[in-house]
Amino acid sequence: MSDNGCGFPAPGLESFLFKPLATVGGFEFNKAMLLALVTTALIVVFFSAAFGRAKVVPGKLQMIGEAGYDFVRRGIVYETLGKREGEKYVPLMVSLFFFIWIMNVWSVIPLAQFPVSSLIAFPAVLAAVVYITWVSLTFKKHGFVGFFKNVTGYDKSLGAVLPLVMVIEFFSNLLVRPFTHAVRLFANMFAGHLMLVMFTVASWYLMNSYMIPAAGVSFVMTMAMICFELFVQAVQAYVFVLLACSYIQGALAEHH
Repeated sequence: MSDNGCGFPAPGLESFLFKPLATVGGFEFNKAMLLALVTTALIVVFFSAAFGRAKVVPGKLQMIGEAGYDFVRRGIVYETLGKREGEKYVPLMVSLFFFIWIMNVWSVIPLAQFPVSSLIAFPAVLAAVVYITWVSLTFKKHGFVGFFKNVTGYDKSLGAVLPLVMVIEFFSNLLVRPFTHAVRLFANMFAGHLMLVMFTVASWYLMNSYMIPAAGVSFVMTMAMICFELFVQAVQAYVFVLLACSYIQGALAEHH
């Protein structure tokens, strides 16, 4: 925490920096990496337990697993790609959704209290997975010439403005798209965590001063921010997967 001169320890970028928990061969393993690994383990264990011995009449755990799986499959993948084309991408999208969501939820979990997605490296890798999938599918579906037309928005009917449109579409699809896909998730989690830390620290600071009534207001705002963050965390996972599906839909479409 940094001191701004008035005694209030205003949160800053140090809230996103962690000392390494261990160092092996020059590779530093920190809290964010640990949370990402725990997230992976939780997803694997949960879905293995839910569907490992699936029954015709599902138990409570299987019902929860099916509800989550069907939410992504029917509510996102089928709605964007259709049932026939989308079925093969359901496992990827379910994995992305729950991985992102749980990484975000760590922000409001005691002891963890940090959204892993607020570090740009994690959204960047996930966006790269979607980007590579989209590019490879476009090549496979349309070939080199078709890929070029797809990413440049080639349309002879545009006439004289076609070259300009092609340049804009090329940079938009190949450079801007993966960047915005990653930054959208990162920026929302970064800002949300910073606000949550600020109100939490303010509540503690005011509680230990003569402004106890103001501490009560700050505490209420902290609770409101937690509720709002829970909503944003789920929305960001939904939006990330929805965009991933729309990119794949564009790759599979006959015309861009």
